[in-house]
Amino acid sequence: MNQPHYKLYIDGKWTEGSAGQVMHSQNPATGENWASFACASEEDVNQAVRSAKAALNNPAWRDMTQTARGKLLYRLAELIEENAELIGRVETTDSGKLLAETQSQTKYVGDYYRYYAGLADKIEGAVLPIDKPDMHVFTTRHPIGVVAAIVPWNAQMFLTATKLGPALAAGCTVILKASEYAPAPMFEFAKLVEQAGFPKGVVSVITGDAPNCAIPLTRHPDIDRIAFTGGPETARHVVRNSAENFAVTSLELGGKSPIIVFEDADLETASNGLIAGNFGASGQSCVAGSRGLIHRPILNKLIEIIKEKASKIVIGDPLEANTHMGPLCTEAQINTIKDTLEKAKSQGATIHLGGAPLDQAGNYMAPTLVECAHNETETLKVEMFGPVMSLIPFDTEDEAIVIANGTEYGLGSGVFTQNIARAHRVSQKIRSGICWVNTYRAVSPIAPFGGFNESGYGREAGTEAILDYTRTKTTWINTSAEPMANPFVMR
Repeated sequence: MNQPHYKLYIDGKWTEGSAGQVMHSQNPATGENWASFACASEEDVNQAVRSAKAALNNPAWRDMTQTARGKLLYRLAELIEENAELIGRVETTDSGKLLAETQSQTKYVGDYYRYYAGLADKIEGAVLPIDKPDMHVFTTRHPIGVVAAIVPWNAQMFLTATKLGPALAAGCTVILKASEYAPAPMFEFAKLVEQAGFPKGVVSVITGDAPNCAIPLTRHPDIDRIAFTGGPETARHVVRNSAENFAVTSLELGGKSPIIVFEDADLETASNGLIAGNFGASGQSCVAGSRGLIHRPILNKLIEIIKEKASKIVIGDPLEANTHMGPLCTEAQINTIKDTLEKAKSQGATIHLGGAPLDQAGNYMAPTLVECAHNETETLKVEMFGPVMSLIPFDTEDEAIVIANGTEYGLGSGVFTQNIARAHRVSQKIRSGICWVNTYRAVSPIAPFGGFNESGYGREAGTEAILDYTRTKTTWINTSAEPMANPFVMR
């Protein structure tokens, strides 16, 4: 059987990389190569940026009404939903994520494009009540320019929608840089962008390594905006690169999100929330609730409930409908988890469940439950991007808040309690961009998300995101019939 080969999509054309570099993508469930893809060189990056800049100034896009831009996004949403099964299957084969999740998530991101399609002609300026009666002054919002949108391999369709939706609605042009790990669904998505009828150059899709692709892209002088999702170390390089072009930058980074469970919580709901936050997507989520803070009186009972539930988790082929957990995307994740668990054990941690890779082909890791004796335990500090749940007890509400905030991250958080006053009080004291109460891992195009501290800055989704892809212009019109006053005095 022939393996699929994916080309770069630049300026409305499908092309091999100019340097001839090709990479292979492994199926994490089998460890075997299943597809190949062209990699961008610096020359290809330059071409993508040139075409994006040309499209920005092309009347076909520049003069398109905001309503017409919205209609293109509506069409793209329809195409995504029509092709969700195909894209989901490609993403699962490429990344190991569950087919049930990749297909449902792909269908759902259509709502993100519809949301921004509806906002496209709601980008408004204002007439200012200026303090000079002979002046008519108003503001308008204009596209910020050429956007570099950089997404990781996990939740690709979702993370693309939160960037591409508002950027296109605002009238920007976009170079979408897919991860060199599992980029295949991004190229399937590029076919839909083409079918939707966007003018050439408005969206390009490329991938490649850091020296040849990511670095030339993020430091390119014609990039006006960088929207990055990934890890903190890579983000530091992105920020340094943006010093070359002064691009406006937003960063959605990693996390070690706390889930606080109080003794009055419904334990069925709380245990499901902990499992969703740690074993959902095999723990491969930036908002994974990998620090479980448990009120001491219920710790042992909750451990038994989680062990019982985890014993019923079906681990296997991510393409099968009854599978709950599939493989991790890369072998490097397995190695990070093993090293972190070894250090945690040396620090006094107790492993109640799992703790090792499965003895089979593919990157499979057993769901793992760790009880930590103190807040400096390694599993409470390292973002492992795998199915490892670490629990630590607390005695008072104030102590729980101190532990929750005792991290350099600040992306997600969860609170489980039936006390509504406590829910309001604690949720506002946790320093995180998102807080879920009596649920976990819920998203919506209407709700902004992003982080504090080393989890990044800027927000994606919601109405405010579209404004981040615009710049405000202020226009002054002199309405006086009299000649201009003294030119040497500022008015």
